[in-house]
Amino acid sequence: MDGLLFDIAEASIHDGPGLRITVFLKGCPLRCRWCHSPEGQSAEAETLVFPGGTRLAGEYWSPQKLAEYLLDKSDLLDGVTFSGGEPLLQADFLLEVLDITKNALHSIIDTSGFGPYDKLKAVSERAESLHFGLKVLNEEKAKFWTGQSSSLILDNIRRLDKECATPYCFRLPLIPAVTDSEENLTAIAELAKELKNLTSIDFLPYNPMTGGKYAACGRTYEPLFNELASPLLDIKAFQAICPVKASILD
Repeated sequence: MDGLLFDIAEASIHDGPGLRITVFLKGCPLRCRWCHSPEGQSAEAETLVFPGGTRLAGEYWSPQKLAEYLLDKSDLLDGVTFSGGEPLLQADFLLEVLDITKNALHSIIDTSGFGPYDKLKAVSERAESLHFGLKVLNEEKAKFWTGQSSSLILDNIRRLDKECATPYCFRLPLIPAVTDSEENLTAIAELAKELKNLTSIDFLPYNPMTGGKYAACGRTYEPLFNELASPLLDIKAFQAICPVKASILD
């Protein structure tokens, strides 16, 4: 089964330890209002139209081709991170790649957690760690801000924590008064108290250039939150109620 990729970043330093390649798999079931990769949402290849030209977002790779590409660069890398979009939408392809590269490359799966539990567990058991792109925990607010309920994600995280020993971290975008609201931060800290394999929580500053790609995709960026608002997160206060290390990534 071939996989559809929309980008490969060959010198990533923010998607896990050391120097990594980040592979971006196309297609995502969420529609986060702050998504900085709108070209990764559709599960089909598409042409982005920029003032200076066009770019194809979406190329099919066989598992063998991608694995060989990654293994050829393994001497120069500390590992590979599979991101998206949502990697669980192409779990069978991803599992084939992981089976070929197992023991040769340190692998991280960057996932929202929204997908079939059996697929999540299968990729987790083949990876060294996971990054859960956690966002809004309240179910109704999650539907409004991300297009999907949070219940499946939270159920998957809790179940995986009980059944799989793979360590993972949470990564949250700091969206003003949305993900960094007192209600959401308190809920995240309470969730962290339940989990034995959660290693850390990373907060990612909002990128004000996020809307730049939407026009190229033929869409309008409508975040519905105040992009200029100051972050509400007090990292010291959050750390005081959270049992794992929390930090704001540069």
